[in-house]
Amino acid sequence: MTTEPMSARPEGTDAAAEVAGLLLAAGGGRRLGGRPKALLEHRGRPLVEHAVEVLRAAGCARVHVVLGAAAGTVRARASLPGCVLVDNPEWEQGMGSSLRAGLASLQGTGAGAALVSLVDQPGIGAAATARVRDAYRSPSTLAAAAYDGLRGHPVLFGSAHWAEIAATAVGDRGARDYLRAHADALTLIECGEVAEAYDIDTAQDLIHLE
Repeated sequence: MTTEPMSARPEGTDAAAEVAGLLLAAGGGRRLGGRPKALLEHRGRPLVEHAVEVLRAAGCARVHVVLGAAAGTVRARASLPGCVLVDNPEWEQGMGSSLRAGLASLQGTGAGAALVSLVDQPGIGAAATARVRDAYRSPSTLAAAAYDGLRGHPVLFGSAHWAEIAATAVGDRGARDYLRAHADALTLIECGEVAEAYDIDTAQDLIHLE
């Protein structure tokens, strides 16, 4: 496993064109009394809008958003112009199903990598997200944000990894098993000084929302 700081990209490469944002926003907020996470209010608007803005500010021209819980309501209430909205009817099976649906939606788009972020981590902004996006070198790139050395989100999956990730993404484990098995190929990008990697999972966590 290697760690590297944000650095200039090789001449002739274009991360904004080659790296697609993939936002997983299907969670039903079971520990929040069944309040869909995408619709939690943050800074006067749904959390999903904030998360999409972060990906775009980080340089992702293409953004796919995976919806699940209350997908119809999210579509009606949230303003997500230009996004590709992907319905995951199996969202209750866990994050793995949303990751599979999102990666499948990117097939054939020409994207060289997917920059995967979670809707319930508003403490991770554009600065950290751009650092991970800038790690892209080729479709074989595998990179993730780190916080005090511990792997977190967002995670960048080069397209050469998508098929195997989809085959192993089950339940709420997402790509954990795949990343563990490919630790030697994974580049960690330290982001602890520019972001806070908390999750909005319980009522106590709502204190982080403004």
